[in-house]
Amino acid sequence: MIGPFFMLWPYPLTFAPIRPMIDTNKIFEIKSKSEFDCLALEIFHFQYSNNPVYHDFCNYLGKTPNQLGCIEEIPFMPIEFFRTRKIISSRENPQIVFASSGTTNTRTSRHHVIDTSVYTKSYRTAFNHFYGDISKYCVLALLPSYLEREGSSLIYMAKDLIEQSHHPDSGFYLNDMNGLKKKLVHLDAQGSQTLLLGVSFALMDLVEIHTFSLKNTIIMETGGMKGRRKEVVREALHSILKKGFGVSHIHSEYGMTELLSQAYSQGNGLFKTPPWMKVLIRDPEDPLSPQKDGKTGGINIIDLANIHSCSFIATQDLGKRYADGSFEILGRFDHSDIRGCNLMVL
Repeated sequence: MIGPFFMLWPYPLTFAPIRPMIDTNKIFEIKSKSEFDCLALEIFHFQYSNNPVYHDFCNYLGKTPNQLGCIEEIPFMPIEFFRTRKIISSRENPQIVFASSGTTNTRTSRHHVIDTSVYTKSYRTAFNHFYGDISKYCVLALLPSYLEREGSSLIYMAKDLIEQSHHPDSGFYLNDMNGLKKKLVHLDAQGSQTLLLGVSFALMDLVEIHTFSLKNTIIMETGGMKGRRKEVVREALHSILKKGFGVSHIHSEYGMTELLSQAYSQGNGLFKTPPWMKVLIRDPEDPLSPQKDGKTGGINIIDLANIHSCSFIATQDLGKRYADGSFEILGRFDHSDIRGCNLMVL
């Protein structure tokens, strides 16, 4: 057995980039599968040549650009590398560093973002793709665990969406559950189209204190109990929230610190990606082999907006993908699931 891959080379590695930068506008102009595939392969070549960590990871697996013919053959880098390495495909200094939440027993992931305008264009364009013009909404954000720390990519996005809504009542809520209740009821009674974006545990806290019958409000959970509550399956969470808010659907946002794009579910538990993002499933018994549609496995993500870091990431999430490209999240690998996900111990 070979030891963890991240121990196989000295860090930092430096070498001169040998491929020119790609026009980032192309990422958000994709209109077909062939355009996505061509650009994904182009970005793979670029990152192989310009990202020292990803370059060595690909070489270790024997996956070099001249050996690849389709996107399914592209190596997906373990998301854990963002905890121990500087994952970057540029020599420029980052404009911002996003950090994940963490516990005393785990390292946090750090995402060095070279160009924040790419992130901004990604989430703005994706929101418009799924929900329309943000200026039609009042945006309320119930994200206490994220507001209580620095470096959250979700707070960065929510703050900008609040500002872009141009609604006088848009804003963040931390612990003022009574004030949020009054605001939601008032806006809904006025017929205002409202989006409540909230972390799961805080939404549950809210409906334990207050009950609603909302007609003009989208409830969107971002997942995670953040150690505040016992984790529950999505079906149970959504059942509680639907009853508490008096709505027929709970929407979901699927994103993470290591990505610059988000997928959305509009109430049926199935997530859809914007045109520049794609989910593939890896075999739970062989993490280097793709899994067929409809089969459970580890979630691999292609996020072309991650052009300056790594666009090809093997996550710790379990899920299924369907023929239309939609997917569902079924849970996470834990530390005992060595066979299923761990590329680190190949």
